[in-house]
Amino acid sequence: MDKNKKTILHIIDDFGLGGAEVNIIGVLKNLPEYNNIVVNLYNNNKFGKELKFDKYYCLNVKSNKLFFFTALKLRKIITDNKVNLVHSTLFWSTIISRIATPKKIPLINSIQASVSDSMEYKNKWMLRLDRFTYRLRPNVIIGVSKYTLSDYFSFLKVRPFKKYVVYNFVDINIFKPSPLIKEIVNTSFKVLSVGSLKIQKNHLFSLQAFNFLKEEEIELEIIGDGNLRKELQEVINTNKLKVRLIGNKRNLQTIYPLYDLFLLSSTYEGFSLAVLEAMATKTPLLLSDIPTFIEQCNDTAEYFDLNNAEMLAEKIMQAKQNKDYLKKNIENAYQRVTLNFTIEKHLSKLKNIYKEVIN
Repeated sequence: MDKNKKTILHIIDDFGLGGAEVNIIGVLKNLPEYNNIVVNLYNNNKFGKELKFDKYYCLNVKSNKLFFFTALKLRKIITDNKVNLVHSTLFWSTIISRIATPKKIPLINSIQASVSDSMEYKNKWMLRLDRFTYRLRPNVIIGVSKYTLSDYFSFLKVRPFKKYVVYNFVDINIFKPSPLIKEIVNTSFKVLSVGSLKIQKNHLFSLQAFNFLKEEEIELEIIGDGNLRKELQEVINTNKLKVRLIGNKRNLQTIYPLYDLFLLSSTYEGFSLAVLEAMATKTPLLLSDIPTFIEQCNDTAEYFDLNNAEMLAEKIMQAKQNKDYLKKNIENAYQRVTLNFTIEKHLSKLKNIYKEVIN
């Protein structure tokens, strides 16, 4: 490592195929002015050589109950490498970094989702652990949306030391519009959903809507994997729905342009990478009316209420019958993402925070 550079330690639970992980991968490719140490808790890296670093450590955590001992390992890494700043992402990495990082070293925690809606925080001990460790030392908090940031402090009932909003980004050099592809390929109206198969993404609600569309030439394909796959597949089979679970996919920039509509029924989000990708590829958006989607898209998407699956089905039918119904928004959505949610915007703000905090 270069002795003339400041050293940042980036810690995350693992490198699965989530939005937080994609975000860090993109940032690490564009931080040559720092020495970058990467630490992950669990031995999982879905990105391979895309993950860039100057030093890498895997703590091989076997049980989260041993988080105090994991923190001791992390503290040694911080000390041995004379780290100038620690930046954590996701719950357990944040808890461990708060215990491990000496008070003289600045610590940034990135909050990726609204904790008041999170299923994990229904366990009161997680809330108490977060609140307790937050009070151990000054923490700089970065929220991926205004809603996420305000929700964090109001739900934990703690006062901020320093706080910032840094929106997630999409690489618009990779995710581009290809409007002619779907006109050539599609014989039916094709709907895409991208999100892990877990409760938060609420795919079951989308399946309920497609139960009203069985007689229509409308198909839904869901990209993602998770512990609800078996349950969702049983619903699809039992009701003979025109829905396919197609697992995780890479090179999504080639996939979005094949679809007529992007659908996401999430009950909560931080700042959805999949929605940004759909905006960048000019794929019309049909989204649940949660606060972060509205903050992200404003009036460039169509929204639906999560209490009425039949109404969602009607909106999908309306989009099929009049493809201009949702396309009227795609130009505005494209402009919104290119002006506000690019990697250049993200890095500019993040680097300013790094300089301010280190100095």
